Amino acid sequence: MNTSISAAELPSPVGPLTLIATDRGLRAVLWPDDDRVDVDSEMADADAAANPVLADAARQLTEYFEGDRTEFELPLDPVGTPFQLEAWTALRSIPYGETVTYGEQAARMGDRRKARAVGAANGKNPLSIVVPCHRVVGADGSLTGFAGGVETKAWLLAHERATTGSALALS
Repeated sequence: MNTSISAAELPSPVGPLTLIATDRGLRAVLWPDDDRVDVDSEMADADAAANPVLADAARQLTEYFEGDRTEFELPLDPVGTPFQLEAWTALRSIPYGETVTYGEQAARMGDRRKARAVGAANGKNPLSIVVPCHRVVGADGSLTGFAGGVETKAWLLAHERATTGSALALS
């Protein structure tokens, strides 16, 4: 079965984001020079605006950046291994404005010893911001790897902290 893929660029406070969607859902939110998802530009629909998933994703991300949205309500269509998909699902349970460690995420998935594997899976998360891998920090609370860069991760966490009006703390 052929899947129609559409792409659109969204300007944001953290730089331009490329949104990729299929007819089933949002497949990726990518940073400039991001290679986590291989999307051939020839596969993109000529009229990306006609894809309702892209339009909804752009609207909801804009609302997030304006401080008016804390949860995303979008159909998702990521591609990954079963373990990656499980890790990405676990990311969606981290509340807005909170952080967890990789070890805590692994424990939530059933095995704290898989913290490194969780980190590797998070590093492949194609749905930045929407699937909030930016809310996962090192065991000592330090900001570690993020596809958009550690500075962007810090910006996103500060944005959420400012929006909630509280100090960001490990949960």
